[in-house]
Amino acid sequence: MSASSMSSFEQYAIEMRSHIEEALERFCRAEPGCPEQLAASMRYSLLAPAKRLRPLLALMAAEACGGEVEAAIPAACAVEMIHSYSLIHDDLPAMDDDDLRRGKPTNHKVFGEAMAILAGDALLTRAFEVLAREIQPAETAAACCAALGQAAGAAALVGGQADDLAQELAAENGARDASSEKLLAELESIHRRKTGAMFLVSLRLGALTAKADAKQMEILEEYGRALGLAFQIADDLLDVSGDERAVGKRVGKDANRGKLTFPGLLGVEESRRRAEHLIAQACDVLAPLGPPAENLVALARYVVERDR
Repeated sequence: MSASSMSSFEQYAIEMRSHIEEALERFCRAEPGCPEQLAASMRYSLLAPAKRLRPLLALMAAEACGGEVEAAIPAACAVEMIHSYSLIHDDLPAMDDDDLRRGKPTNHKVFGEAMAILAGDALLTRAFEVLAREIQPAETAAACCAALGQAAGAAALVGGQADDLAQELAAENGARDASSEKLLAELESIHRRKTGAMFLVSLRLGALTAKADAKQMEILEEYGRALGLAFQIADDLLDVSGDERAVGKRVGKDANRGKLTFPGLLGVEESRRRAEHLIAQACDVLAPLGPPAENLVALARYVVERDR
C-alpha cells in the first residue's frame, strides 16, 4: 500500500471512529432506574479507547454493498457492545484472569467482580435493544437480531470460549496429548467461533442494512473468515513479541498459562506466513466488489501490520 493510500485510509478510519464513538456515547446513556455504579461500569469498558475494528467492518461492509454508513451505525454499535461484554467476562478471574485491558485496569479490578458481570450482562442485552429500536425496516432489524444472537451464542462466541477454557484445563492437568494436526484444527475451530464469528457478523450486519444480495454476502463471508483467522494469529504473535504499552494488555501470558496458540503450535515465522497468506486471500476475494470495497482491503492489510 502506498504512503498516500495508507494516509487516506487512516483519515477515513479516524472519521468513522468519531461517528462510532458519538453513537456509542448516545446509546449507552443511563436510563431512569439504572444504578449509577452499573452505568459507570458499562461506560468504563464500552467507551475505553479502542480500535473499533468490528464496528468499522460493519460500516465498511455497508459501503461495499452500496449502503449508507448512517443506516449501519446502530448495527456497528450493537456489535461493539457484544464485544465489550465478552471482554469484561473473559477478563474475570474464573476465565482468563486479566488485570489490564485497552491500556486500563480491567473492569472487575475497578468495580468488583459482581458489578463487572452485571455490566457485561447489561451491554449484552442493550445490543439487541439498539438493533430492535434503531434498525429499519422491522424485517431487517429482526434479521440483524437473529444473526447477532447466533454469532454471540452457544455454538459460536460462547462455545468457542468454553472450548478455549477446556484446552487450558487439559494443559494444566497434563491431558493435552493430541497430535499437532488435531490441536491446530481445534485451535482454528475455537477462533473461527470466537474472533471469526464476531468479524463475520459485523460484516453481515452492515450488509443487511445495505440490502446486500446473495453474491455480496458470499464475498463478505469469505473475506471475513480469512480476516478473522489472520487477526487471531496476529494477536497471538503480539502476545509473544508485542509491547505491553502499545498492545494495551498483558503480553506473554498465553505461554505462561499453557494456552493453545498459533505461535506455540506453528512457530513465529510460520504463523506470520500463514497470517499474510490469509490476508492476501481476503483482499483477493473482494475484487468483484470493486472500489467500494477498498477500505476493507486497507483494513485487512492493517490487521497484519498493527502493533496493538
